[in-house]
Amino acid sequence: MKKTIFKELGLMPYREAWALQERLHEEVKAAKLQGVDTVNYLLFVEHPHVYTLGKSGDEANMLISAIQLQAKHAEFVKVNRGGDITYHGPGQLVVYPIIDMANFGLGVKDYVDRLEEVVIRTIEEYGIKGERLEGATGVWIEAHTPRARKICAIGIRCSRFVTMHGFALNVNTDLNYFHYINPCGFRDKGVTSIAQELGREISLQEVKERVKHHFVDLFGMELTDK
Repeated sequence: MKKTIFKELGLMPYREAWALQERLHEEVKAAKLQGVDTVNYLLFVEHPHVYTLGKSGDEANMLISAIQLQAKHAEFVKVNRGGDITYHGPGQLVVYPIIDMANFGLGVKDYVDRLEEVVIRTIEEYGIKGERLEGATGVWIEAHTPRARKICAIGIRCSRFVTMHGFALNVNTDLNYFHYINPCGFRDKGVTSIAQELGREISLQEVKERVKHHFVDLFGMELTDK
């Protein structure tokens, strides 16, 4: 079991959480360069309304103006992760693992696969079948049909095999905010949430506990508070 410090950040502005990630990421990389044992982190957070665009994303996938964004009480941030544009907001569980993949014997592809599996196993507990879609990172419902819809977006950054950013699982998310973007750059696929699939609101705390359980199981983490 690999010791991993778990932090529940609550509702935190995106830029503040990003700054925290950067600080922890640099700490882990510095320890690695010095040849000392590295610490792993698992951060859970919700963000106020924000759209983030990955470094290879297309700004044209943001479909409303800055003035309209302000009216929606949302902001727009360009970030240093992979992937295109996505939305974060209340009712969505955002997970940022900052881990040294060498501690877990993982390469980048295995790491992303394992993140997807955490989500697939979590939503399976609610009777929802999550799937992968080739060429489209994340977790999908009815992935290979015209009704394909994404329930979880994934976008990561790795430097010296230390990860940051992560995934956003729609639990009770207001899906109307996705109408103002081409989510992850797709124009022909929808977005969904656990609540949307089940027709009722879900305990976010319950989802968090299930996600934590699957991180422990799939990554071999020992979660601690310090």
